[in-house]
Amino acid sequence: MRIINVVGARPNFIKIAPIMAEYRKNTNIEAILVHTGQHYDCKMSDLFFSQIGISEPDDNLEVGSASHAVQTANIMKAFEPICKKYKPDGVLVVGDVNSTIACGLVAVKLGIKLIHVEAGLRSGDREMPEEINRILTDSISDLLFCTEKSGVNNLLNEGISKNKIFFVGNVMIDTLLKNKVKAEKSKILEQLSISGKDYAVLTLHRPNNVDNIRVFNQIIDALEVIQEHLLVIFPVHPRTRKNILGGNIGSRIKKMSNLKLIDPLGYLDFMKLMSAARLVLTDSGGLQEETTVLGIPCLTLRNNTERPITIDLGTNILTGTDPNVILKEFKRIIEGDCKQGKIPHLWDGHAAERIVEKLTQLI
Repeated sequence: MRIINVVGARPNFIKIAPIMAEYRKNTNIEAILVHTGQHYDCKMSDLFFSQIGISEPDDNLEVGSASHAVQTANIMKAFEPICKKYKPDGVLVVGDVNSTIACGLVAVKLGIKLIHVEAGLRSGDREMPEEINRILTDSISDLLFCTEKSGVNNLLNEGISKNKIFFVGNVMIDTLLKNKVKAEKSKILEQLSISGKDYAVLTLHRPNNVDNIRVFNQIIDALEVIQEHLLVIFPVHPRTRKNILGGNIGSRIKKMSNLKLIDPLGYLDFMKLMSAARLVLTDSGGLQEETTVLGIPCLTLRNNTERPITIDLGTNILTGTDPNVILKEFKRIIEGDCKQGKIPHLWDGHAAERIVEKLTQLI
């Protein structure tokens, strides 16, 4: 059995790593790894691949950045020859980036079975490009592997046959649990001269937050108060840094002595930083899941989430970008009134095993 496995952006590496490791245990599967290069930073890609045990990709399409339409089209044009070269039995895509839908469309049009890992997640917000990618990818997939029961229910409500849907758990958590001990050895706290629980971690990258100056200023309003009470460590996404440079946002940030901007971190350093934090403020999807498993309070600076289990069962709280709401929830956490979360069902480090077992039965 030959399966092409697609990665395109940093979160994809985390999701694909345990699946690739599981393939290696099965001599009946030939696993091809294709990196579209949708998001590509040589240093960060090499670091991620080496740290979480992914071998070098068999092919790197190096499509680079562009508008959504151009990038999706470029990925499709580059990926079609790859499919014709390898003639796979299946194409496996993860998550919700442009590479996911682009490679999915190519596979289906060539008559190749499409496998979607992390299927069924829905925010209900169609202004998010990722939401469109999720809906479209799920609608054309042959096998859909879900991280939580909401995903299963969403797919059934959309009319997808239950015979295609499998609740297997969360491959991101497979990677987290496998690397937790290794991450503990990171020296990132010493390098930043900080101690555990004496700081918060902030990540921001979504266009709705960092491209909209009004919204970004609302978040800054909250941060101005938060950093007066607690050091905030802010690994800055390239998109966000571009919007910070110069202008009003940049001048406001420069005045905050307790907001520490740093470059993006590798997987192990960031996991260590996050796991020792007092709380996390983020607009990331994956961090909502990782903080739930690590038991770290998480304030999600969004009005919706495609991962409701992290709110229903985990440590996640949706605040939106209203500074009053953010500060209210921050105050509760600082005063010790934290959500006591639980680890969701099947987030046990064995999701990849379940996926590969199903593939051997169904492809």
